[in-house]
Amino acid sequence: MNPVNAAVLAMALAVGPSGLALAADSAKPATTATAATATIEQPRSFGHVLGDVLTQRVLLEQQGRPLELGALPAAARIDLWLERRPSRIETDAEGRRWLAVEYQIINAPRNLTAISLPALAIATASGSALALPAWPVSIGPLTPAEAFGQGDLQPLRPDRPVAALPTYAIERHLKLSLLALLAVLLAWLAWWAWRNMREAQQLPFAHAWRELKRIDDPASPEAWRVVHRALNRSAGRVVHGASLPQLLADAPYLRPLQPRLEDFYRESTRRFFFAESAAAPAQPQAAYPLKPLCRALHNAEKRHRH
Repeated sequence: MNPVNAAVLAMALAVGPSGLALAADSAKPATTATAATATIEQPRSFGHVLGDVLTQRVLLEQQGRPLELGALPAAARIDLWLERRPSRIETDAEGRRWLAVEYQIINAPRNLTAISLPALAIATASGSALALPAWPVSIGPLTPAEAFGQGDLQPLRPDRPVAALPTYAIERHLKLSLLALLAVLLAWLAWWAWRNMREAQQLPFAHAWRELKRIDDPASPEAWRVVHRALNRSAGRVVHGASLPQLLADAPYLRPLQPRLEDFYRESTRRFFFAESAAAPAQPQAAYPLKPLCRALHNAEKRHRH
């Protein structure tokens, strides 16, 4: 038997009776010089199912000379069964260039079915066309039709139970991390409380503000003495109205409060050192915002320290 006819017969047996004509057509000799001299590596003609990728490889040489293509075959949906993927040019270990054209099977037939990869005519830079003949292949169903509802196979199988992942180590690390975070927060809170207590004892205006909050009558002489002592401790000497500029020079962070401090010393002088005329009736003293002034001094001191 002629080798060509033997190849056609073997291919027809692989793809079934419906593929016999396609196999015979693909085995006919090419009618052009380009097709006759092209070297094509075809995929196998049988045993394909849904999702398989079939690759045609064409040697880009003609009579020992390299071929340059005008354009690669574009990716496109071919028919019900095939989709052409983006083509590419590969180089083998011998340095030869090959055009790789890939087709993916995108549907599954109910029975064994014969289809064919489409024929292509690819333009080259020399003006001639590189012809790829149609190539018959067979595609089969994923599961035989008689398996559904018959025989030992079942149409659907129950989900396989999945073993639970060991989480003891993860839980242990999480607990340790939470305990470490809690320890850090407690340490920070303890430091914050200790710092505030220390500042309340050491910083003049912080100590004064703490004492002033315990005095019920902010207009009492004791409340005024508390603020005076804080100003004296801040300056390191006794401060009065005339020496206030020196205090502001030594403590620049108090300069924004200069008008209020000047008013404080004027009011203190009037309260403690100004003698009312005996003939004049006693006038009730207006409430002075002593607590707001002490709080403002404390805030300025805090900003200066931090």
